[in-house]
Amino acid sequence: MPDKQGGAATPPLVAHLIYSLDFGGLENGLVNLINHMPGDVCRHVIICLTTYSDFAKRIQRPDVPIHALNKPPGKAIGSYLKLWRLLRQLKPDLLHTRNLAALEGQFWAVLAGIPHRIHSEHGRDADDIDGTNLKYQRLRRLFRPFVQHQIALSRDLQRYLADRVFVPPHALSQIYNGVDDTRFVPSPEGRADVVDSPFNGRDDLLVIGTVGRLQPVKDQVNLADAFGRLIASNPQYRSFVRLAIIGDGGTRDKVLSKLEGSGVADLTWLPGARHDVSDLMRAFDVFALPSLAEGISNTILEAMSCGLPVVATDVGGNAELIEHGHTGLLVPKADPAALAEALNRYVVDASLRRAHGLAGRLRIEREFSLTRMVEKYSDIYRRALQGAL
Repeated sequence: MPDKQGGAATPPLVAHLIYSLDFGGLENGLVNLINHMPGDVCRHVIICLTTYSDFAKRIQRPDVPIHALNKPPGKAIGSYLKLWRLLRQLKPDLLHTRNLAALEGQFWAVLAGIPHRIHSEHGRDADDIDGTNLKYQRLRRLFRPFVQHQIALSRDLQRYLADRVFVPPHALSQIYNGVDDTRFVPSPEGRADVVDSPFNGRDDLLVIGTVGRLQPVKDQVNLADAFGRLIASNPQYRSFVRLAIIGDGGTRDKVLSKLEGSGVADLTWLPGARHDVSDLMRAFDVFALPSLAEGISNTILEAMSCGLPVVATDVGGNAELIEHGHTGLLVPKADPAALAEALNRYVVDASLRRAHGLAGRLRIEREFSLTRMVEKYSDIYRRALQGAL
């Protein structure tokens, strides 16, 4: 719409409703989208049902307000009334909700008179790792009439929305996450040092790394188990194989207990949550993702962009990112023996590590660039705002 002086049109306002703004793949994707979307497409505001952390500092645009509703656990009707009042105050042109936790906001957006509404599914929860939870299916079907268009981050989630939630084809799109392949780049001279790492200055080491929240669905306990098995089966590895588990969360004590029980705690580094993920990736030789469920993993994309071979569980959208035997290796979920065997293939074969890492980087450049992702979301937003979806 033109400004009061008849000048340039003010871009429409998109409100992004999420559960919280903290470390995580969904949140990372949202921040990347906001930071890289052209300013003439839209303006942005973020609404958190609960709260936000210092992760919000990753937003580079100065014109993105963030609102926290501080919703307590449970139904909390008062928080949704606050959401309704806030939407009435902000008057966004489009509401974009993400994942089941925020889906109910679509109903309140209709009551608030928000004309355009999109919802996207980014992944699964620990209590619905295979998408068979009937309660969650019914909830999505209940709120489906309030959503004008839905976005799935993987073909796996697209099938779920079509087959279990009955979203019609014309109201459903699939958009992969993208990675900033100018920021996540391979280390030019082998594994790099990173701030505070106990592995710095040791060119003789081989570092297996993972990044993610320490929570049940990410199953870092499985990785800790696999690492213990790897060392137990190959005692000579104690001198040079190391494990870095980056992130924090509720399963940290279980991970530490597993490492200590296997006698490998002295070979690992658990620094907690970090902001320097691109530097950390260049401090690894192999990336591992032991999740029980995934949508489209940002960390797999970031690892591939940094030229790392990836070992991941064959769940969700992981097989859409990793070409087994070409850019990485896929293993069954919750199978530490299989995970240890896959990791061992990379430990013993440096040429395989290099070949898979290079192939992964090339695939990122061809198919999973941040530019491609932003273009697709920009197109969806433009069409939605024009009433063409």
